[in-house]
Amino acid sequence: MARALLKFIRVSPIKSRLIAREIQGMNAEEALAALEFTPNKAAKIISKVLASAVANSGSEAEDCTVTSCRVDNGPVLKRFRPRARGMASGIRKPTAHILVEVEGK
Repeated sequence: MARALLKFIRVSPIKSRLIAREIQGMNAEEALAALEFTPNKAAKIISKVLASAVANSGSEAEDCTVTSCRVDNGPVLKRFRPRARGMASGIRKPTAHILVEVEGK
């Protein structure tokens, strides 16, 4: 089993989990093809992590299966936006940790 981990990436973990759940259990080659045509920021990032996990396994993409694709919460960057009458409102910029595990045949 080979794995790849990308930490502190500036993408929403909630939105990324929707993409991660789609590719679990898929063949790695099919998962890469599906992610290529998914119009989402997280899909492009997850496809790069998946390609890295396949390269770490030392085998070809058609011989690998995605056993686990997990997106965990990272630290939240807290910013503020100036508002009327000298006030400020908060902005939360979430980060995520993406872990992909593949297993060869």
